[in-house]
Amino acid sequence: MGGARDVGWVAAGLVLGAGACYCIYRLTRGPRRGGRRLRPSRSAEDLTDGSYDDILNAEQLKKLLYLLESTDDPVITEKALVTLGNNAAFSTNQAIIRELGGIPIVGNKINSLNQSIKEKALNALNNLSVNVENQTKIKIYVPQVCEDVFADPLNSAVQLAGLRLLTNMTVTNDYQHLLSGSVAGLFHLLLLGNGSTKVQVLKLLLNLSENPAMTEGLLSVQVSRLPTRFISAHIQRF
Repeated sequence: MGGARDVGWVAAGLVLGAGACYCIYRLTRGPRRGGRRLRPSRSAEDLTDGSYDDILNAEQLKKLLYLLESTDDPVITEKALVTLGNNAAFSTNQAIIRELGGIPIVGNKINSLNQSIKEKALNALNNLSVNVENQTKIKIYVPQVCEDVFADPLNSAVQLAGLRLLTNMTVTNDYQHLLSGSVAGLFHLLLLGNGSTKVQVLKLLLNLSENPAMTEGLLSVQVSRLPTRFISAHIQRF
């Protein structure tokens, strides 16, 4: 009996020792690395920390949207828009942000006189617009985005961000008609813009050209509204 009991204590000691060794190993090795993780945050402001690179969960997105809606601090607003825009690149968060009422909160920021804030808001809307259901809410901003694209300085960051959003919104025929009065302005940007602007305008015009309802407007602009030197330059290429 005594021998069996001693063997049992030895076995138990081995198990406990192995467990202790494993714990020490995990502590010295550090946290396991891998994919992006969901982490708790102490406050809404923490979510705008540039070092915070994890995917936010629904509760954290709710805090971030509240912060964005309630603050007047331009620095916090810009950081919140960047964080929100980064998270809107993920399809799950695109739906969550819509369900939390976040699209109008972001959309209101394109009215900002701060050009950096306006750009970040357009970038966030651009990521959100990849979701088809989100487009039904973003469409109300298309006329203003068109107006801003032509009013902002040529080749500006705001102009390019607006063109990207319009390109996403015209991937299907659903909202292309909202740009029917902007075609001449797009050809003007194609004529005067730099390389980045030209490429984005061409992507947008390509989307519009695939809609038969837009063809007549596109052709009429090319024939009657473009400067002669623009038409001549393109004729010489063929």
